[in-house]
Amino acid sequence: MRIIITDSIEEFNIKAADIVSQQISSNPRTVFGAPTGETPLGLYRELVDRCKAGAIDFSQATCFSLDEYIGISPDHSQSSHYYMHNNFLKHINISEENIFIPNGMTQDIFGECRSYDNMIDSYGGIDFLILGIGQNGHIGFNEPADTFPSSSHLVELKESTINANARFFENKLDVPRYAITVGVKTIMQAKKVLLMAHGNSKTAAMQKALEEDVTPQVPASILQYHHDVTIIADKAAASRLGKE
Repeated sequence: MRIIITDSIEEFNIKAADIVSQQISSNPRTVFGAPTGETPLGLYRELVDRCKAGAIDFSQATCFSLDEYIGISPDHSQSSHYYMHNNFLKHINISEENIFIPNGMTQDIFGECRSYDNMIDSYGGIDFLILGIGQNGHIGFNEPADTFPSSSHLVELKESTINANARFFENKLDVPRYAITVGVKTIMQAKKVLLMAHGNSKTAAMQKALEEDVTPQVPASILQYHHDVTIIADKAAASRLGKE
């Protein structure tokens, strides 16, 4: 693991964008996985600015979103579909045919999960995977559990995740309880992983994920076994690393 600790959120976003830019430059046909959430918003803004300036070209790249809520439509303001397009994808020069997001309105959830895995496999897997980390250590929507789920699957969101996401909805009761997420196998088979974390709310999760035992109760801890992980964290998120 390579750990980069930044002094400010501006540096955090620029460093992350530098890494993504280098990846796309070295392989314009990169297949990348992209998360939702608050953490990558600054990264996406930086990448949009660079794309508009001609400094990065996504025209040959392919994007797979990591997850989607069950039961909310693509045009819902809190769906992954809306988030990814509104905050990132519609502002860069990526082809619409090269954008893949799970269908949270499907009537066949398990079929959708199989199809999503098959589509990722048809592209040769993920070249470059961007991840955030939840306060409970989740990656994608792989929540704390008794085992690591290997393939894309239906997940019941933990109360801690629902509470963390409630601020994005008018009412906590509006937060979906279920989601489709790519599995740990897909994450671990990615050629490169970039894990991003900032803020005091991620401090405990980072310490557990990076320095304690690997356990499905902290899904991000599986990244200790990945062969190529870069971690970008601000000082707050990294404040307990290296300390007992």
